[in-house]
Amino acid sequence: MTAADASATRPGRATGVRPAHAAPSPVVCREAGSPGDLVAHFAVRHEVFVVEQAVFARSDRDERDARSSTVHVVGCCDGVVVGSVRLYELDARTGLWQGDRLAVLAPFRVHGLGAPLVRCAVALAGARGGRAMVAHIQLPNVAFFTRLGWEPVGGPETYVGLPHQQMRVALPSPERGASLARALAEGTDA
Repeated sequence: MTAADASATRPGRATGVRPAHAAPSPVVCREAGSPGDLVAHFAVRHEVFVVEQAVFARSDRDERDARSSTVHVVGCCDGVVVGSVRLYELDARTGLWQGDRLAVLAPFRVHGLGAPLVRCAVALAGARGGRAMVAHIQLPNVAFFTRLGWEPVGGPETYVGLPHQQMRVALPSPERGASLARALAEGTDA
């Protein structure tokens, strides 16, 4: 691993200096494809859910993270992993998936990474044949998910010790999901 590779696995660490006049590179969201991606994915989650929000005491990782069927997604700004989300199938018979652990490092929340991360999770679940996805959304983020086409299910509930709203969205067809996932991985977010 080179120094640049090592730097890229630490969330929020730039691998180089971009001239002030250069346009920012596109936001890229994709399935974690390397051990470095996975390390960075977990580091983003730790920073947001353990350090910043104190939702978990030591670690937000659980048994789902060890399952080979769990999909870990990274969101990158200027080639650096600064966002994450994970998804997994809840019920193969009905095609129900769950998305959770959506996180973007605080300094990068103004870069518009949250929506592409959510769209990437939806696309990847659809590409795998899913029909619907649910998520437990922190109450301040319900309007954001509503703008992305998600609908509330029931009323607020306690999830990981905090008030959340369960929400649901229909997933795209496998073909459309695969196409959307490719576009997000290329930074075109079509």
